[in-house]
Amino acid sequence: MEIRPRVRIVGAERHQLAQHLASRYQAGESVRALSLAIGRSYGFVHTLLEEASVELRHRGGNQRSRPAAAGAAK
Repeated sequence: MEIRPRVRIVGAERHQLAQHLASRYQAGESVRALSLAIGRSYGFVHTLLEEASVELRHRGGNQRSRPAAAGAAK
């Protein structure tokens, strides 16, 4: 699917792009990876995913546990 830079995407083309991105997102790609792949902003991709009624994943990253507070009972 060709995405033209700096061109407003509306109507059937926007719906088709939203469905395409939704399927890629649900297959495991991140919003950031999708935005880089199509040359559009993170916010634009995020909005399209919301329009496609995609349940967005929580932010990932390292889930380190907090160190125990000094003097806390063990």
